[in-house]
Amino acid sequence: MVRRCRAGDAGAFRILVERHESRVYNLCLRIVGDPDEARDASQEALIACWRKLDQFRGDSAFTTWLHRITVNTCYDQLRKLRRQPLLHLAAEDDDRQPEPGPAAPDHADSIATSFEVAEALRSVPEEFRAALVLADVEDLPYDEIAAILDVAVGTVKSRVHRGRVALARALGLEREPGGVSQPSEEKA
Repeated sequence: MVRRCRAGDAGAFRILVERHESRVYNLCLRIVGDPDEARDASQEALIACWRKLDQFRGDSAFTTWLHRITVNTCYDQLRKLRRQPLLHLAAEDDDRQPEPGPAAPDHADSIATSFEVAEALRSVPEEFRAALVLADVEDLPYDEIAAILDVAVGTVKSRVHRGRVALARALGLEREPGGVSQPSEEKA
């Protein structure tokens, strides 16, 4: 497919996008943490892939190369977001509470954990978050993650470990000496 794309076959690139767009988006979502920003980042990553396709040497798998572009795009997106001021507007005289809607089955418990994990993942430092997502969500081997992040395998192992520790801390879990996670006690 890559050779066909380089030869100018736009249909081949469309096939590559269809094969990889959900993986790219999911990776962006887990690194960036916001669905709208993840859509923007995934689109930017795919555009960068198109622009840089002639730079793909084939030293690694295409997916590894695409993951690297995606992670770098996410880092750029996060840097851009840090530079933008957040503006929250609210009507000062609007103290009304929204009226409750009709009673509906409560499905919150079934999805609360995934939202808590997603929110906690946002608090994990970027370099650890990327390694953690690639290892634990994308289930990639450490050597492939090392190629994507352009770091040594030992660095990947360290970042994954530190990311797991930071995520556990953000979720309110503490590591016991034997490596078992326990809920942290509420301190009054």
